[in-house]
Amino acid sequence: MIKSIKLKDKILKFPIIQGGMGVGISLSNLAGNVMKEHCMGVLSFAHPGYKSKTFLKDSLNENLRCMKEEIDKARKISEGNGILGVNIMVASSDYAAYVKACVDYKVDAIISGAGLPLNLPELTKGSDILIAPIVSSDKALNLILKRWDMHHSKTADFIVIEGFEAGGHLGFKNDDIKNGKCQNLEEILLSCLPIVKIYEEKYGVKIPVFVAGGIYNGEDIGKFIKLGASGVQMGTRFIATKECDANIKFKQKIVDSKKEDIRIVKSPTGFLGRAIHNDFTKKLDNDGKIPVKFCVNCILPCDPRDTVYCISEALIKSVNGDVENGLVFCGSNAYRVDKIVLVKDLIKELIEETNKFLKESIV
Repeated sequence: MIKSIKLKDKILKFPIIQGGMGVGISLSNLAGNVMKEHCMGVLSFAHPGYKSKTFLKDSLNENLRCMKEEIDKARKISEGNGILGVNIMVASSDYAAYVKACVDYKVDAIISGAGLPLNLPELTKGSDILIAPIVSSDKALNLILKRWDMHHSKTADFIVIEGFEAGGHLGFKNDDIKNGKCQNLEEILLSCLPIVKIYEEKYGVKIPVFVAGGIYNGEDIGKFIKLGASGVQMGTRFIATKECDANIKFKQKIVDSKKEDIRIVKSPTGFLGRAIHNDFTKKLDNDGKIPVKFCVNCILPCDPRDTVYCISEALIKSVNGDVENGLVFCGSNAYRVDKIVLVKDLIKELIEETNKFLKESIV
């Protein structure tokens, strides 16, 4: 049977993390309802203030103000259940300010990827907030944990390993993605577990490992638990829920997608990403780049004069419902989603499928 996970003094009854998805895909309604079902709901700090009238003039302060509102709303919706996390991209130009704000706002956990969060322990020093890196290789994990240990006498409270089949930005070399040479998620997990064990023994703690990227059903969850993972992180399945904060057209774009619609796309971050092919990606393919209309200096490095497009503008358009002229990030299994469901029904289904798989695999 599926087991609960202890994270310091907090208990995650069901080992499912809802992935942090920006811009505006995972805010308080989604995260709060995931928490309500005793899982980890995750807010994305990728422009939570995008709806504000003054966002373009003062994006930093609007993002900070709106994130505080989203945290309070999520806590209220959760009815005291679950764990509240915030996903913060290392590539964000305001990374340090966002991390410090999360400490002040007393969120339960910070999950950090899109770069190496080498200074995360320093930014959270003196707090009891849970910190977790997102990695896509044993090399990255070893570097992060070694640096945290040597410079901060700290290790991760949990770890998210994200494979090639994830949605959004991918933490793999561009050539490996293009040539199909990326390690699969199982291989990455098995290479990371011995590294995790070293730091578990040194610090006398259990460091839960969650896998992400291509996790679709309970059989997937059960398979990775049997391989040594503590649980999973899932994003795309939670987009197609009634509680997801995205526009209904965005959700329907996921439901209507076909396997051949899901493509690898360029991003101003320097990473490649996975998204649904639409008018935006066609134009990108044809023209090579899309002129930037505004810039809020959201990521490093990015020069609006020569960037391939504005990632903020592309994501804001799609989350608001313009799913042809914006960027619709998704995981590799988006085409398998065939309906929009309630969060509680999705989680119930996943738990029942996982328990069934684990029970049958014992026999």
